[in-house]
Amino acid sequence: MAEASIAPATKQPAPFVAPYPGSHDMPRWNTGMLVAAPKFTWKNWFAMLGPGLLVGGSAIGGGEWLAGPAVTARYGGGLMWLATLSILGQVFYNLEISRYALYTGEPIFTGKFRTLPGPRFWLFMYLLLDFGAVFPYLAANAATPLAAVYLGRIPSGSQDESLVRGLGFFVFFLAMAPLVFGGKIYDTLKLIMSFKIVTVLGFLLFLAIFFSSPQTWSEIISGFFKFGTVPVQRGEDLNGNGVLDPGEDWDKDGHLDIVERALPPSIDTDGDGKPDAWTDIDGDGKPDKFEDVDKDGIRDGDSTENVFVALFEGRSFPDIDFSTIALLAAFAAIAGCGGLSNAPISNYTRDQGWGMGHYVGAIPSVVGGHNIELSHVGMVFQVTKDSLVRWRHWYRHVARDQLVVWMPACFLGMALPSMLSVQFLRRGTEVSEWYAAGMTADGVSGAVAESWGATAGSIIWYLTLLCGFLVLAPAMATSADGVIRRWVDVVWTSSRRLREWDPKHIKTLYFGVLLGYMAIGLILLSIGKPRALLKIGTNIMNFALGFSCIHTLVINLTLLPKELRPGWFVRLGLAGGGVFFFSLATITAIETARPYF
Repeated sequence: MAEASIAPATKQPAPFVAPYPGSHDMPRWNTGMLVAAPKFTWKNWFAMLGPGLLVGGSAIGGGEWLAGPAVTARYGGGLMWLATLSILGQVFYNLEISRYALYTGEPIFTGKFRTLPGPRFWLFMYLLLDFGAVFPYLAANAATPLAAVYLGRIPSGSQDESLVRGLGFFVFFLAMAPLVFGGKIYDTLKLIMSFKIVTVLGFLLFLAIFFSSPQTWSEIISGFFKFGTVPVQRGEDLNGNGVLDPGEDWDKDGHLDIVERALPPSIDTDGDGKPDAWTDIDGDGKPDKFEDVDKDGIRDGDSTENVFVALFEGRSFPDIDFSTIALLAAFAAIAGCGGLSNAPISNYTRDQGWGMGHYVGAIPSVVGGHNIELSHVGMVFQVTKDSLVRWRHWYRHVARDQLVVWMPACFLGMALPSMLSVQFLRRGTEVSEWYAAGMTADGVSGAVAESWGATAGSIIWYLTLLCGFLVLAPAMATSADGVIRRWVDVVWTSSRRLREWDPKHIKTLYFGVLLGYMAIGLILLSIGKPRALLKIGTNIMNFALGFSCIHTLVINLTLLPKELRPGWFVRLGLAGGGVFFFSLATITAIETARPYF
């Protein structure tokens, strides 16, 4: 009997084991299969909107309603190019933090803690960098329109400070409500931001179409491309003939202006030995911060000049006026989102269930989120020919969300409030501490009253203030959520003790961090003025975003498989954004510290 032949055993492929790059103080990723990306059609377009919608609504906030109009009221549209660089730098950053979230199902902050030298080092580093985001300048400024509605005028001076500060506390508590009630926090905020975008942009477009001139539209839109324009101090008599010639009336007041000298503070109000207030020199009951030669109440001499044009025409390099660098830095810092407030885009990508976030879960609210939980560890997929196809579809999905929703919302949100300030405020207007959030309401009301009557003007005045409130208050909610979830997600994965918790208890940790955030916010609201909080917070944010851009590039070039890493164009864009934000913060810090040395 012939001996039966034995077929050779087939070699089974080894099971996929997740890579373990970076610090081993963080747990190894789990593994899974990358699901297919949804197909975009015009029938399901709204369901396809993701983090770009939520963060786009958040982006129409402090930079757009506070710093933007403050800059354009003083300098016109020539410095809008700073917003262009800021927004483009943030687009690269948003795409790259989403790249990490698509591959791992983890937010970028967790990825930061995975890089060497390890989570303890990065905990200390990012606590310093993220401190600027704790400053509740949005709540402080959102109180101004509420106070104006109550008073029937824009609040100003120390007599209204207590009212504005008290309403700031109210707005702060109101902004925390969506973070406690609902279900999935991401869904609640997305609904609020959808309403905000439609309402705010609709109202501002109405004003821009009916009450802005073509010259104003041209000035703002062209300003986004006037790269190299800088603030300077100079008189209007450019040719020295003593006559106001065509093209010399920069502020359109009909007078040939000179540079009116700024006056240093001369009164020490807090007894620290350093003057911090100004004397009323001319007896009009208002402190005099400059020599008002023409008695018009506006300091003359502010202007702009383009560096490249000056050099091309053979003139010397412009003498840049650095006295407003803190305001310009704030303008750039919160054009778009700014600071580490962009980082939650990766959290929301996970919460939306995009890429490997499909398996990980989301953060629920304390009330109403009973059936939602969050895995302690991210999940990655094996790179194969099929998974690469699905990966490219997911990345295009994220890019569409950023380029079609987030970026246009940022440019529109910056252009429209600035357009109102250029149209309705006299060039050279300097914004006071408590006036920024309602600065255009009076000007808009006057223009509408002139065309449509006093009643219409009064209605528009209230609607403009309501618009300002809708811009700032919801942005306070997303700003708070961003800070909280950054740290909640990190410790949820990095802490061995917390990894022993049941995944459904993530909401308990979130609520505890929320209470700590509220305590710090209330202290800062009680001691700081709105614009001071804005300048301090946003300069820290510039340092943070500059550093985070470079760190994100390192993360994606070391933790991700080679096939999923960014190309050279994206690498250069992300590195360029880091250099821009870090340089702006450094210049601001040097100029701010100069008087003390």
